[in-house]
Amino acid sequence: MRTLLRALAGVALLALLFVGLLAGYDRRAPRPVPWMQALHLQPRYATVDGHRLRYVRTGHGPAVVLVHGFGSSIYTWKDVIPGLAADRQVVALDLPGFGLSDRPADLTVEDLPRAVVGVMEVLGISRAVLVGNSMGGAAVALVAAVAPERCGALVLIDAAGFDMDPRDQPALVRVVLSPLGAVLARLPGKRLAVELVLRQVLHDPRLVTDERVAEYLRAARRPGSVAALRSLGASLRGRPGVVQDALARVRAPTLVVWGKEDDWIPLRDAARFAAAIAGAKEMVIADAGHLPQEERPQELLRVLREFLRSVESRP
Repeated sequence: MRTLLRALAGVALLALLFVGLLAGYDRRAPRPVPWMQALHLQPRYATVDGHRLRYVRTGHGPAVVLVHGFGSSIYTWKDVIPGLAADRQVVALDLPGFGLSDRPADLTVEDLPRAVVGVMEVLGISRAVLVGNSMGGAAVALVAAVAPERCGALVLIDAAGFDMDPRDQPALVRVVLSPLGAVLARLPGKRLAVELVLRQVLHDPRLVTDERVAEYLRAARRPGSVAALRSLGASLRGRPGVVQDALARVRAPTLVVWGKEDDWIPLRDAARFAAAIAGAKEMVIADAGHLPQEERPQELLRVLREFLRSVESRP
C-alpha cells in the first residue's frame, strides 16, 4: 500500500509541475531560435480559421508535411527536416494551441486536421505525404480519412487514436486536459516539469539536454495554453472514438512507425493502427521511446525514405 501511495503521489507531483509550466510565460520579446538559424529556416505564419499558425518550409520536390504531438512544436523535427529536404519540399507546422501558434480558447479536435489542410491551402500544396507523431498522428489520420485528395501517403509515428478515452491517456495528459488543470495552473516548477516529462517520453535520458528543455519550455511559456488544452480535452472526452472510427476510411498507403520503448502510448497500438487501415505496414524502431524523430532521426529517415520509394514506384 505504501508503494502504491508513493507512486500516486509521484504522479500527482509530476502533473502539478507540468500544468504549472503551461501556466507561466515569458513576457519578453521572442528570442532568436538558434536551431532554426543553423538550418537556415525562416519561421512564417499562415492564417487559418482566423488563427495565426507558425510553419517552416524548405526544399524542393514532392511535398511532405510534418505534424508534431501533444505539448511539442516544429522543434521535434529539427533532425529530420534536412534529410527530407534534400529531395523534397518539407513543411512543418505548429498546431493551434501549441508551439508559437495562436492558442484559441475554444480549441477542438476537429481544429487539428483543419489546421493541416489550411496551411497546405495557404502554401498552394494540393497533395502531400502527411507525417504525424502522437497527437499529430491523430490529426493527419483524420485528414487522410476526411480529405483523401490531400493525402498521397500517410506516416503515423507513435500516433494517438486508441488512447483518446481519458482512462487510456498518460496520467499527465489526463490531468492537463481535465478541469483540474485550471486549478493547478498557478503552481511553479516549470523547468523541472519539462525535464521530468522529457524523461518519460525519451528512452535515452542523455537526450534531456539544456537545449531541448529550453526549447520545450520556451514554447510552453505562452498565454492561453491552459484554456486551449482544456477546451481540446473537453472535445476529446465527448468523442473518444473520433480517430478509431475514421481509420477504415483511410485509403492512402500507410506506414505505422513505433518506438519500441514508448512508455506513453504502448507498442500494441501500432498493431491496432496497422490492422485498422487497409494495407498499412508496421515498423518498430529499437531503442526509441515516444519521439523516434528526436531519439533515432537517422533510422527514422531511412525508414521514411524506403517507404516513400516504395509508394512512388507503384504504377
